[in-house]
Amino acid sequence: MAKPMMKRLVVTGVMFCLSAVCALPASAADPKGMLETIHHHKILTSTVPENGDVNPYAIVVAPVSAGTIQKGDVLVDNFNNISNLQGTGTTIISYRPSTKQTILFAQVPQNLKDCPGGVGLTTAMTMLKTGWVIVGSTPSTDGTTRTKGDGCLLVFDPNGKHVATWSGPTINGPWGNMVTVDKGDSAILFISMAGFDIPGPEVVDPATHYPVTVRKATVLRLELTIPEGKPPVLQSQTVVGDGFAQRADRDNFLFGPTGLALGADDTLYVTDGLDNEITAISEASTRTTSAKTGKLITKDGLLGWPLAMVMTPAGHLIVCNGKNGQAVEIDPVSGKQIYGHWLDSNQAQSPPGNGDLFGIALTADNTGFYYVEDDVNALVLGSP
Repeated sequence: MAKPMMKRLVVTGVMFCLSAVCALPASAADPKGMLETIHHHKILTSTVPENGDVNPYAIVVAPVSAGTIQKGDVLVDNFNNISNLQGTGTTIISYRPSTKQTILFAQVPQNLKDCPGGVGLTTAMTMLKTGWVIVGSTPSTDGTTRTKGDGCLLVFDPNGKHVATWSGPTINGPWGNMVTVDKGDSAILFISMAGFDIPGPEVVDPATHYPVTVRKATVLRLELTIPEGKPPVLQSQTVVGDGFAQRADRDNFLFGPTGLALGADDTLYVTDGLDNEITAISEASTRTTSAKTGKLITKDGLLGWPLAMVMTPAGHLIVCNGKNGQAVEIDPVSGKQIYGHWLDSNQAQSPPGNGDLFGIALTADNTGFYYVEDDVNALVLGSP
């Protein structure tokens, strides 16, 4: 989803979104949701650090103050390097809402030892209560999956120092936003893996004329222990979902399951962009076997390549569309798509905002959300 910078057009898009006409309200009889309360969209900061990395992906709001991070800071990583090659970004920036300052939090070499294939930071990122930051890498050397490595998970201390790398046979293309269940001295992470046996974009299905679809993407549960004052230790891994669709794409690097959100009843929701649907995996924290792709919750309608996802305080899902600049709110219990709302109506793309959205995270006070617009490499706040 890497595109050249188009500031003028995006400012136009933001202004358009300030108007009530950018929302697509459902009928008065439909249930209310969070999206209809969002009326303002403000660009907060550029996400481009000094080394020129672009294409912001993950967003994490710091749950604690630790090291150089203050509670409420917003961490954003980059997937591309200055040459706009996907799968080569190596940086994480930190934005502090209270001072409006942006700094480089962390940077690693592109050819990092122990991370198979190198470094290209993805939407898989979290910060634990103990201050450790964990981020996924799905690397490439030519910007396509032709040269994709298996990748890894990188662990940073709260001062941005890289301290550990996790890789192995169950880790291949850690891709989508990370769900974290954090108990302080232990934690559970859920991460989608979208890289298994994915070929280059030149390998085309003769029937569809698109790159071949490989149904080998998984959702992996990692269980960690966190010794006091020491980096987290990976204790066990369980595949809780598999068989999700994945394929290469010249413009978007790859498609695969991207959004994860955990409900109060331990149901894990997964966005499957290629199949344009959201599914649910029950007993996600305790199950010992794979639920395959899970139970279908909703499909098509307002969805357009659903990517990153977040759960609202009311238990609704908000998902970013990759195919246009809309976010969609869903009641996962009924499967009803409540509302579509323009986050990015940049008409330089067709449909407007196509390929501009990726990461999303609730603000610290849960009244709004942060998202990235990767056409202008910016962090944006959506608020009432």
